[in-house]
Amino acid sequence: MSDEPPPPRIRVVLGDAAARRRAADPARTDLAEQTPVGEALVRGLVRAQLALALRLSLVVVTGLGALPLLFVAAPALGRLEVFGMHLPWLLLGLLSFPFLVLVGVAYVRWAERNEQDFTALIRRPER
Repeated sequence: MSDEPPPPRIRVVLGDAAARRRAADPARTDLAEQTPVGEALVRGLVRAQLALALRLSLVVVTGLGALPLLFVAAPALGRLEVFGMHLPWLLLGLLSFPFLVLVGVAYVRWAERNEQDFTALIRRPER
Protein backbone atom coordinates (compact mmCIF):
# COMPACT_ATOMS: atom_id res chain seq x y z
CA MET A 1 0.00 0.00 0.00
CA SER A 2 1.16 3.48 -0.74
CA ASP A 3 1.17 6.36 1.67
CA GLU A 4 -0.37 8.73 -0.86
CA PRO A 5 -3.74 10.20 0.08
CA PRO A 6 -6.70 9.33 -2.13
CA PRO A 7 -7.64 11.91 -4.77
CA PRO A 8 -10.10 14.52 -3.60
CA ARG A 9 -13.76 13.84 -4.25
CA ILE A 10 -15.54 15.83 -6.89
CA ARG A 11 -19.09 16.96 -6.25
CA VAL A 12 -21.35 16.45 -9.26
CA VAL A 13 -24.52 18.50 -9.37
CA LEU A 14 -27.16 17.97 -12.04
CA GLY A 15 -28.32 21.56 -11.72
CA ASP A 16 -25.01 22.74 -13.18
CA ALA A 17 -25.42 20.55 -16.24
CA ALA A 18 -29.01 21.73 -16.70
CA ALA A 19 -27.92 25.36 -16.45
CA ARG A 20 -25.36 24.84 -19.20
CA ARG A 21 -27.94 23.39 -21.56
CA ARG A 22 -29.54 25.81 -23.93
CA ALA A 23 -33.18 26.71 -23.59
CA ALA A 24 -35.61 24.25 -25.11
CA ASP A 25 -37.13 25.05 -28.48
CA PRO A 26 -40.76 26.10 -27.98
CA ALA A 27 -42.01 24.13 -31.00
CA ARG A 28 -40.35 20.94 -29.79
CA THR A 29 -41.74 21.52 -26.33
CA ASP A 30 -45.22 21.96 -27.81
CA LEU A 31 -44.86 18.63 -29.62
CA ALA A 32 -43.45 16.77 -26.64
CA GLU A 33 -46.07 18.10 -24.22
CA GLN A 34 -48.90 17.69 -26.74
CA THR A 35 -50.10 21.27 -26.37
CA PRO A 36 -52.72 22.66 -28.77
CA VAL A 37 -49.94 24.21 -30.85
CA GLY A 38 -48.12 20.87 -31.10
CA GLU A 39 -51.34 19.11 -32.01
CA ALA A 40 -51.98 21.69 -34.74
CA LEU A 41 -48.48 21.12 -36.15
CA VAL A 42 -48.95 17.35 -36.26
CA ARG A 43 -52.46 17.74 -37.68
CA GLY A 44 -51.00 19.88 -40.48
CA LEU A 45 -48.46 17.18 -41.33
CA VAL A 46 -51.15 14.48 -41.33
CA ARG A 47 -53.36 16.61 -43.59
CA ALA A 48 -50.50 17.21 -46.01
CA GLN A 49 -49.76 13.47 -46.19
CA LEU A 50 -53.46 12.65 -46.65
CA ALA A 51 -53.83 15.25 -49.41
CA LEU A 52 -50.81 13.80 -51.19
CA ALA A 53 -52.18 10.26 -50.93
CA LEU A 54 -55.58 11.32 -52.24
CA ARG A 55 -54.09 13.24 -55.18
CA LEU A 56 -51.93 10.31 -56.23
CA SER A 57 -54.85 7.90 -55.77
CA LEU A 58 -56.83 10.09 -58.13
CA VAL A 59 -53.96 9.90 -60.64
CA VAL A 60 -53.97 6.09 -60.45
CA VAL A 61 -57.76 5.77 -60.68
CA THR A 62 -57.90 8.20 -63.58
CA GLY A 63 -54.93 6.69 -65.39
CA LEU A 64 -55.92 3.06 -65.07
CA GLY A 65 -59.67 3.54 -64.93
CA ALA A 66 -59.78 5.54 -68.15
CA LEU A 67 -58.21 2.77 -70.21
CA PRO A 68 -61.19 0.34 -70.14
CA LEU A 69 -63.49 3.26 -70.89
CA LEU A 70 -61.29 4.19 -73.83
CA PHE A 71 -61.44 0.66 -75.21
CA VAL A 72 -65.23 0.57 -74.84
CA ALA A 73 -65.59 3.94 -76.55
CA ALA A 74 -63.19 3.01 -79.38
CA PRO A 75 -63.48 -0.76 -80.02
CA ALA A 76 -61.11 -0.56 -82.99
CA LEU A 77 -58.38 0.62 -80.62
CA GLY A 78 -59.02 -2.45 -78.48
CA ARG A 79 -58.40 -4.74 -81.45
CA LEU A 80 -55.09 -3.06 -82.34
CA GLU A 81 -52.05 -5.33 -81.99
CA VAL A 82 -48.63 -4.14 -80.83
CA PHE A 83 -45.70 -6.58 -80.69
CA GLY A 84 -48.14 -9.43 -81.30
CA MET A 85 -50.33 -8.49 -78.30
CA HIS A 86 -53.65 -6.72 -78.21
CA LEU A 87 -53.24 -3.14 -76.96
CA PRO A 88 -55.54 -3.55 -73.90
CA TRP A 89 -53.48 -6.52 -72.66
CA LEU A 90 -50.27 -4.62 -73.21
CA LEU A 91 -51.43 -1.49 -71.40
CA LEU A 92 -53.38 -3.07 -68.54
CA GLY A 93 -51.36 -6.27 -68.14
CA LEU A 94 -47.80 -5.07 -68.56
CA LEU A 95 -47.43 -1.32 -68.58
CA SER A 96 -49.68 -0.71 -65.57
CA PHE A 97 -47.04 -2.11 -63.20
CA PRO A 98 -44.26 0.37 -64.09
CA PHE A 99 -46.89 3.13 -63.84
CA LEU A 100 -47.81 2.01 -60.32
CA VAL A 101 -44.14 1.78 -59.33
CA LEU A 102 -43.53 5.32 -60.58
CA VAL A 103 -46.52 6.62 -58.64
CA GLY A 104 -45.22 4.81 -55.54
CA VAL A 105 -41.75 6.31 -55.94
CA ALA A 106 -43.27 9.76 -56.39
CA TYR A 107 -45.39 9.28 -53.27
CA VAL A 108 -42.40 8.28 -51.15
CA ARG A 109 -40.32 11.20 -52.40
CA TRP A 110 -43.07 13.78 -51.82
CA ALA A 111 -44.06 12.32 -48.44
CA GLU A 112 -40.43 12.53 -47.31
CA ARG A 113 -40.33 16.15 -48.52
CA ASN A 114 -43.43 16.87 -46.41
CA GLU A 115 -41.71 15.36 -43.39
CA GLN A 116 -38.52 17.34 -44.06
CA ASP A 117 -40.55 20.55 -44.29
CA PHE A 118 -42.21 19.66 -40.99
CA THR A 119 -38.84 19.00 -39.38
CA ALA A 120 -37.46 22.28 -40.74
CA LEU A 121 -40.48 24.08 -39.28
CA ILE A 122 -39.83 22.53 -35.88
CA ARG A 123 -36.09 23.24 -35.94
CA ARG A 124 -36.51 26.80 -37.25
CA PRO A 125 -34.92 29.35 -34.94
CA GLU A 126 -37.28 31.83 -33.36
CA ARG A 127 -37.36 35.22 -35.03
